[in-house]
Amino acid sequence: MIYILEDDASILKLVEYTLSSNGYTVKGFDRPSLLFKAMQEEKPELLLLDIMLPEMSGLDVLKKMRSRKEYDDVLIIMLTAKSSEYDKVLGLDLGSDDYIAKPFGMMELLARVKAALRRKGMRSTSNDGIIKYGAVSIDGKAHMVKVDGKEVQMTLKEYSLLKLLMENEGICLSRDSILNTVWGYAFDGENRTVDVHVRRIREKLGASGAMIQTVAGVGYRFKNEAEQ
Repeated sequence: MIYILEDDASILKLVEYTLSSNGYTVKGFDRPSLLFKAMQEEKPELLLLDIMLPEMSGLDVLKKMRSRKEYDDVLIIMLTAKSSEYDKVLGLDLGSDDYIAKPFGMMELLARVKAALRRKGMRSTSNDGIIKYGAVSIDGKAHMVKVDGKEVQMTLKEYSLLKLLMENEGICLSRDSILNTVWGYAFDGENRTVDVHVRRIREKLGASGAMIQTVAGVGYRFKNEAEQ
């Protein structure tokens, strides 16, 4: 199930038509109150979320959803104004998984949605065990991150990115390879998505966040603190 929160009727109708004609089950809403009412009955796999809305902004909707554990696994793609770098970065900071700048083409939208759901499907069917370095551990079966034995709440993309880095401990991963693996599309040289997600993960890991090292001009690597 895909939900769309967009108050522009023409955009909402077009997005609904595009997704439904490609086999997705879709519900559209033009007000946050209607969205939250629907989520009490059925939780979506993915939410396409506009920023400029009546009642409350899309960023406030995002903040409310990310404050509730039951919505941690809902993918959220923000629909932002092309010129608004602030909204893009703030949305990522608040826990969105990706963003698409308006105006966007339906083929781009469809590709982003397919990539996001494909990555989620691969994660949900994984039979991975526990990966542990220093104080940080990931339990793939439970989809849980712990630091010093205490659970740390992460969004799906944060979890997937940290897991990718830990699975490749000691190896430098470029932003391009990270975006392709975790988000399912290529790096365009201007996308802040990876950098913002890494910063959020470091903050959540506390002192252990230093194990995620920046490789200038390339990307990131996870380095076991015991080897530093």
